[in-house]
Amino acid sequence: MRACAVQRRTTVAAGAADLGRLPTHHNRIYTVGMSMIHLQNLLGPRLRTLPILIVYLTDGCNSRCVMCDIWKSPRRNLSDDSLSRLASSIRPLHTRWVVLSGGEAMQHPGWPAAAARFRAEGARVILLTNGLYLRRQADDVIANIDEVVVSLDAGDAPTYAAIRGVDAFDAVLEGIARISAAGVPVTTRTTVQQANFRQLDGVIRAASAAGAQRISFLTIDVGNAVAFGPRFADGLAIPVLNAHEPPAGALSPAEADEFERLLESLFVTFAADFASGRIAEPPDKLRRMPAYFRGLASGEFPPVRCNAPHISAVVEVDGRLRPCYFLPEMAALNDANDLPAALNTPQALALRQAYQAGERAECARCVCPLHKGPRALLAL
Repeated sequence: MRACAVQRRTTVAAGAADLGRLPTHHNRIYTVGMSMIHLQNLLGPRLRTLPILIVYLTDGCNSRCVMCDIWKSPRRNLSDDSLSRLASSIRPLHTRWVVLSGGEAMQHPGWPAAAARFRAEGARVILLTNGLYLRRQADDVIANIDEVVVSLDAGDAPTYAAIRGVDAFDAVLEGIARISAAGVPVTTRTTVQQANFRQLDGVIRAASAAGAQRISFLTIDVGNAVAFGPRFADGLAIPVLNAHEPPAGALSPAEADEFERLLESLFVTFAADFASGRIAEPPDKLRRMPAYFRGLASGEFPPVRCNAPHISAVVEVDGRLRPCYFLPEMAALNDANDLPAALNTPQALALRQAYQAGERAECARCVCPLHKGPRALLAL
């Protein structure tokens, strides 16, 4: 499961092991001092810190989602040596979040040890998962993870199976219930698409009944050539049926209008969940979703505000380094190029300058923007 789920988060617990050893009256000074360092990233293309590190533990997956083809490739796991070197690099970079992703992160045999190692270095560890192993590996999750983000792409079992390619709706909800009951916060993430946009009320009810603390929604990505696996030959995540139809999975303009009406009804029915923040995105943010789908036909997308390349990085199984899921490789990790060095290669600096200048077409149609201004960075 992908890291867009974490990119919708707006709060961060400190999570640094050092804080627990400081006298109480020094904690605030220490936290502000560390947070001030992150502000330096906003001054230019060079990164001094890395608030968010996303790690592909594996590129294998035991789901068969219609909107992703990573599961079609042979599975590779990130080596223990690579994990050890990454963990050793995060404290000097003042990394606050480490996101375990994939593929399906829980298929990596060493994921609990990796999570424990990152936590020992002061990071808060978030597990992105399809939820298929949550029941089986619940004890490891409870012992080693600070927060879990689970894909939940339907409000009933038949639709879930049609989208995810496996019959596991009830099992995933049972896993969420067990993890949540043990005190580990759970966020569900739904990829909104043609097969499920009429089921968002069912998703909210199912996630709430299972004990999820937060419920989040994201539009399907149908056009990025580098995210979510090797992709099809035409560069689209899901093939175009013909020149006059949207990519499969995307809503047509008429369906986008229907979706807009359904959302307005949702805002009334679940007003308390929006007010409390249980539904992660506020109404104004969800109203952008129909506009995105209309943009697939018109070419006019809602404005995107994002500075992910200045605060995050994605490490793939083979050591390739990207600023986020939707932008291309900017460096490669190897014996001669560790994470701090790779973050500031000439190619990485050029990519950050290009996206800030509006020269990256991927950013204009991004379904999962991440923006943290000075106030948010001070809160890290």
